[in-house]
Amino acid sequence: MTRRGKVVAWTGGVVGVLLLGTAGTGVWVYQHLNGNIHGADVNGSLGADRPVNLSPGSKNILVVGSDSRAGTGGKYGSGLTTMQSDTLMLLHISADHKWATAVSFPRDSWVRIPACDKGDGGKSAPHHFKINEAYTIGGLGGDATKAAACSIKTVEKNTGLRIDHFVSLDFQGFKGMVNALGGIEVCPKQAIHDKKAHLDMDAGCQNITDEKALGYVRTRYSVGDGSDLGRIGRQQEFMKALAAKAQSKLTSPTDLYGFLDSATKSLTTDKDLAGVKPLYDLAATVKDIPSDRLTFLTVPTYGREADVPSDKANVVWMYPQAGELFSDLAHDREVGAAAKAKYAEAAKNPLTAHSVRVRVLNGTDTTGLAGVAAQKLRQLGFTVVATDNGRPTDTSVITYPSALKTQAEVLSGRLAGTKAEESAQAAPGVVTLTVGRDFAPDDY
Repeated sequence: MTRRGKVVAWTGGVVGVLLLGTAGTGVWVYQHLNGNIHGADVNGSLGADRPVNLSPGSKNILVVGSDSRAGTGGKYGSGLTTMQSDTLMLLHISADHKWATAVSFPRDSWVRIPACDKGDGGKSAPHHFKINEAYTIGGLGGDATKAAACSIKTVEKNTGLRIDHFVSLDFQGFKGMVNALGGIEVCPKQAIHDKKAHLDMDAGCQNITDEKALGYVRTRYSVGDGSDLGRIGRQQEFMKALAAKAQSKLTSPTDLYGFLDSATKSLTTDKDLAGVKPLYDLAATVKDIPSDRLTFLTVPTYGREADVPSDKANVVWMYPQAGELFSDLAHDREVGAAAKAKYAEAAKNPLTAHSVRVRVLNGTDTTGLAGVAAQKLRQLGFTVVATDNGRPTDTSVITYPSALKTQAEVLSGRLAGTKAEESAQAAPGVVTLTVGRDFAPDDY
């Protein structure tokens, strides 16, 4: 339970696990809870340019912790009225239902945000920014469907994984769930005073409810190293405790109904998951997975400051490790404790973009294209050593000498999957990018 609880809670599956307790409370309760869940039809906003599902039967579920400011009375961010994505996680359930991996994406991840339908009726331009901005762009008009669609497009664009379902849990529902349980015990090792999270807590074990519970899972800068990675860990532990207490305490119909009413009101899902039964089925699938084959990890990252010295606030995904992770999930290959340990070891000495020396060649008839690509690479932190003309090619390609395979994989991972090929004719000491006719600056 201790490990499953985190996934069960964040997928809304805690609702499903407890639904058996409503069996004797009548059809009205079932229909009411069913009607609470908001179903969003995102397909129309995703377009046709999506990754292919390479492992039919497996499921990728995008889970969003949404801190929409609606109903908060202006708290949690002065002047912020847009929908915000505070937590982002991808749950991969294998086709045989024998293992699962949950991957957290730090909200400070610096990624490509594709063009999205904005909630105000316009369309955003592709650009690089923090990954959580995608939810805000789509939700400018308060439309959860467009917010979810932009987040899905962004995750698909940067991982190459096809998203099958999404679940969003918002602020107010979270507080209602905690309050229905009578609070959750937490044990901070140090006092926490965080003005941004509206939180003042003494050190030591204590039971927290309502605004204090919400502040605890949101606090960041006043605890530990102040990173989003630390907050992810606290959120996972809190949700684990919430799910455990829910299963142990909610035995009375009144308490159970209050908890489920708050939980379902806070949920927005895709149309296929928008109901009590599909959420229960999802929870049952996760519940049957052995605990030693349920892995939680954070996408491998390093500080973007290593590539762009002026940026001390964001992180970038670490390649080739992140690429290996996404490829394994795409092909339904189990990602377990060994992979998690490997990523942690690699993070001690990451191969940065800045350490990769790149030569850019123009393989088209368009003058100046190598210069455009070079500028894009410099913005990503790569060290561009030369530009020139190259052999004509329809498809952009990366070539490298055998000694620079890993460096080529770093470049490939950051360029929307541009293929890398070893070549005996490759220039020594550099990785060569030949820009083809398919070159699209917005993909860089």
